[in-house]
Amino acid sequence: MKRLLVALVLFLAAPVAAEEIEIKGEVAQGGFAIVRAEPGTRAIFEGREMRISADGRFPIAFGRDAGRNATLELIFPDGRRVRRALDVKPRKFDIQRIDGLPEAMVTPDPVLLERIRAENARIAEARRIDGAEPFYLQGFVWPATGRISGIYGSQRILNGQARQPHYGIDIAVPTGTPVVAVADAVVTFADPDIYFTGGTLILDHGSGVSSTYSHLSRIDVTVGQRVRQGEAVAASGATGRATGPHLDWRLNLFDIRIDPILVLPPLPAASR
Repeated sequence: MKRLLVALVLFLAAPVAAEEIEIKGEVAQGGFAIVRAEPGTRAIFEGREMRISADGRFPIAFGRDAGRNATLELIFPDGRRVRRALDVKPRKFDIQRIDGLPEAMVTPDPVLLERIRAENARIAEARRIDGAEPFYLQGFVWPATGRISGIYGSQRILNGQARQPHYGIDIAVPTGTPVVAVADAVVTFADPDIYFTGGTLILDHGSGVSSTYSHLSRIDVTVGQRVRQGEAVAASGATGRATGPHLDWRLNLFDIRIDPILVLPPLPAASR
C-alpha cells in the first residue's frame, strides 16, 4: 500500500524573527500528524483547543471525509495569534454495492437499535478522554501481525443504503492470538460483549489519541490499568458481528477516525 508521507514546515511571521512550526505526518484524509510549536503556545485545531506537551507538541488528525482545508490557530506565549489553513490531500476509497439482501440483515430491529445506541454512547465517552500523558509521542507498533483482510475507508451500500465506512484495519489471525498495546496507554474501556464489535477494548494514549481493539475472544486488562507498548492486553477472536477470526484495530483523535496503516511501520514481510 502506498504510504502518504508528509513533512510540512510553516514559518510564521514574527516582529523580530520567524517562528518555526513543524508538522510531521499525514496531512490527508484519514491522516494523523504531530505539530511542534514553541513551548507554552496554545493551539486550536478545527475549533478544539488541543493539549500540548511540555516540549510544545500536539496531535492533529483528518477524517475519512475531511474537506480540503482545516484550520489551525496558534496563540504564542507573547499573545500573538496566527491562523493557518492546512491543505488536506483527498484520497479515494473502495465502495461496494450489494443488493437483494434480506431487510433484517440491513436494518436491526428496534430493540437492537436501542442497545446499539447505548453501547455507542459508552464508546464515544471513552474516546472523549483527554489524557495528560502524551504516550502517543513514542509512536506505534503493530497490535498483531498477519494478512490484512480489511482496510480503512472501504464502504458497502446494502440495498441502496450506505452503511458506515470501515474505520480500522482488519488483521486476519486465528482466535486466541495475543494482541499487544500499540503504545503506552491507560485502559479506558473493556467490555466482552458489544453487539457489533464483540469483545472491545479502548486504550488512551493521551491528548485525545485512543485505539480500539474489536472482536476479541478475551480481554486481559481492566479499566484504569496502565499498560506498556508491546504488552499483551487481549486475544483475537470472532465475537460480535464478524465473519471469521481477526483483529479490527482502530485509531482516533477524539471523534476523528484515523487510517491506522498510516501511523504504523511497514508490516513484516513474513506476515503479508
